[in-house]
Amino acid sequence: MSTLPLSVLDLVTVTEDTTTPQALQRAITLAKAADELGYQRYWVAEHHNMPAVASTSPAVIIAALGAHTDRIRVGSGGVMLPNHAPYVVAEQFALLEGLYPNRIDLGIGRAPGTDQRTAQALRRGPDALGVEEFPQHVLELMSWLGDTRLEEPMSATLAATPKPETYPDVWLLGSSAYSAQLAGMLGLRYCYAHHFGQMDEVSVMEAYRARFEPSPVLAEPYAMIATSVITAADTDRAEYLAGPAKHMALALRTNRLTPVISPETAVERGLSPLDEQMMGHLPATKFVGTPESVKARLQSLVDRTGVQELMLAATTYDVGTRIGTLRDVRSMGLQQG
Repeated sequence: MSTLPLSVLDLVTVTEDTTTPQALQRAITLAKAADELGYQRYWVAEHHNMPAVASTSPAVIIAALGAHTDRIRVGSGGVMLPNHAPYVVAEQFALLEGLYPNRIDLGIGRAPGTDQRTAQALRRGPDALGVEEFPQHVLELMSWLGDTRLEEPMSATLAATPKPETYPDVWLLGSSAYSAQLAGMLGLRYCYAHHFGQMDEVSVMEAYRARFEPSPVLAEPYAMIATSVITAADTDRAEYLAGPAKHMALALRTNRLTPVISPETAVERGLSPLDEQMMGHLPATKFVGTPESVKARLQSLVDRTGVQELMLAATTYDVGTRIGTLRDVRSMGLQQG
């Protein structure tokens, strides 16, 4: 057995006491810590029109993260492709790869990452860049990034960069069997969003591997699972630090988003019995507790799913809490199955 590679997913959250510029600086601080701790990759999400999330343009943030880190791969978790013309994304990530060769990941998602009104504003029309064409758009995008499987692609006459030398690693992201099966059929790396997905994680990974076909970019299945983790020296402290995540999750489900509140504010507001019941079915943070208690459960998740990599996500009020969790999980010595 070998040590499991670890990675980070960040929404670049805005808290009740910070501005967007401060949130971006915190993301840089977190990325530098992940780099120093030996994490494999650092991804930023794409969300729009959300007061708690500053991560609206992954390519812009990735450029900044690459400049402030030395070794870690930086990328998108992910670019919501229905919001963008494939050629635009290809140009952005070809440029990023030119800036930071062999350090760029392009994670692609099918969801809009926002509400329908905002999605329409992004796409400049209700029918533009629909999800129905998603598989074709993925292949078109990849054709500009070195993939040669499409017949007569636009990349034959329209280049994303004049002389590409290396290409980003492309991942398909999702929380459904559809995304897993599509990743397998296209022969792409796959990341399952366990931190908010409601499907059985083992079934999703089985669907990915069952449909996998070798491709020009990947000979064998490669899967990662993203889950949410908050650790602390004792269980009560960990639950206290997870309070902001619970309230953010509830606000998302009731369309009443605000910047991330502090743990103290979360305690003051409390949770109703109905809120507690909802959190029981859809926990805002999947793994909360001491490093000792969390380690066995994380290892079980890895063993059950057979993933080659684990990505850590969490909503916290301060960057120190996340860095502490990254340090704790790094010291666990989780093993590949």
